[in-house]
Amino acid sequence: MRPRLPFFERAWRRSPLDFALGVAALAVAAYAVIAPFLASRYPAMTDFPFHAAGAATLRHYRDPSYHFQEQFHLRPVAVPYLSMYAVGAALMLFLPPVTAAKIAGALMIALVPAGLAVLFHGLKKSPLLGLLGFGVAWCDLTHWGFLNSMGALGLFAAAIGFTARLVDRPTRGRQLALATTLVALYFTHIFRFPFALAAVIGTAVVMYPATGRLRPVVVPMLPALALLALWLRIRPAALTSGVGPLGVHLERFRELFAAVSGAFVDGSDRLAASVFFLVVGAVAILSAAAGRHRARLLGRRSLAWSVGALIIPASCSLVFLMLFLMLPMWIGAWWYVYPRESVSLALLLLGLAPDLPRSPALRVPLTAALGLAVLGVGRTVVRNYAVFDASTADFAAIIEQIPRAPRLLYLVFDHEGSTRIASPFMHLPAYVQAEKGGWLSFHFAIFGASPLQYRARGEPGAVVPPPMPSRFEWEPSTFEAGKHAPFFDWFLVRRVDSPDALFRIDPAIERVDHVGTWWLYRRRPASR
Repeated sequence: MRPRLPFFERAWRRSPLDFALGVAALAVAAYAVIAPFLASRYPAMTDFPFHAAGAATLRHYRDPSYHFQEQFHLRPVAVPYLSMYAVGAALMLFLPPVTAAKIAGALMIALVPAGLAVLFHGLKKSPLLGLLGFGVAWCDLTHWGFLNSMGALGLFAAAIGFTARLVDRPTRGRQLALATTLVALYFTHIFRFPFALAAVIGTAVVMYPATGRLRPVVVPMLPALALLALWLRIRPAALTSGVGPLGVHLERFRELFAAVSGAFVDGSDRLAASVFFLVVGAVAILSAAAGRHRARLLGRRSLAWSVGALIIPASCSLVFLMLFLMLPMWIGAWWYVYPRESVSLALLLLGLAPDLPRSPALRVPLTAALGLAVLGVGRTVVRNYAVFDASTADFAAIIEQIPRAPRLLYLVFDHEGSTRIASPFMHLPAYVQAEKGGWLSFHFAIFGASPLQYRARGEPGAVVPPPMPSRFEWEPSTFEAGKHAPFFDWFLVRRVDSPDALFRIDPAIERVDHVGTWWLYRRRPASR
């Protein structure tokens, strides 16, 4: 029996051209994913500081000096938004917290083009088309910090690709790949999970005329189905809310492109996205024209496969379009619900792209055009994130004076200093918890849709911050020192003018420092 060659050697022997193009595509993709995280100490993502804090909580949960176990219960199965936190926590074993969280976040974003590449490969098209995923990888959802949602969307696409490959030619490796993808999706974003299960079944059924197989998908789905059954029994009340009254909102068509691209005030991301989709359209037209002669030579099974390869992404796109038009903005603890489906719709529409031409005379320049368009998207994000980096130097300097495990109350009045439409300063002080532990005046744990849940007040050993007014993080003017400050010993405020008057009612609170737009206060130790 001849020894099996290593993967890269097999790929090189199969097609040196595709191997070289694949290496180039990986380099371009790596730049587009990683460079924005390198452009700023803190990514200009609104919710990202709490992802870093969540990962740090897992990493140091049993370390009493961080005081996390006093505050939180862990719910990794009932609220399974865990994969990014788990990756970040593992990396924090040997990397600084913010660096580890950035790598985990980059992996979530990378799942979008990677998942699309698997989908194309599964449909017997070139995985180089995974570059199309950058049309949505840096969308408005990403800049909000909804990285679990983005990672889950990539895993959803990958599940379809693995299913198609599995029913075409069943192997244990492909069964394992599908099973692993579904389990990873469960622990990334539960909302996308049932859709993935339906897509796996739908893909097998649609491809049945070409493959004559359904049974190979049964075993890989069993672990996922077991997890779903368990979740339905133990899910918290915050994740059991109905969707409410549904209606078809045709006026939302005007919002489609804004949700895919519209995060920066200068519109630079919209311009980059417009150029990107124009390039994609041109590549698709040329590829379709180059492939017309092959369509006449297809046999019955090949024709059935080609039809199925169109039906699958088209059907998913239709489902996501209906969800975009019908779902509300809120479902229980989930917010920004229907806009997310515009990104899902865009990604699956990209999955309809025709295969790249086989001729090197066309394949090389068309792939190069896609690569240049991806670089344009990446450069746009890098430029905008660099602006935010310059505005956070004062924050990085002032938090050096905060000790380990503070009881930190933070107020963000000033949101100037970035090119983002939605403020990336909103939750910036959560990095203090990621790096030093302790308590925060506001935390995602209050929403019930986090794998971290505050312990019940009065529970033995529980030390939990007091409840704050609704939307306290967005409306710091509701702060009353006499009512909200007693639990806390450190206070961090972002404001142009002095916030001394906010704390005047409590003489035990004194100013420590003022750096740029940040003001730091503490409660004198003897006063507690």
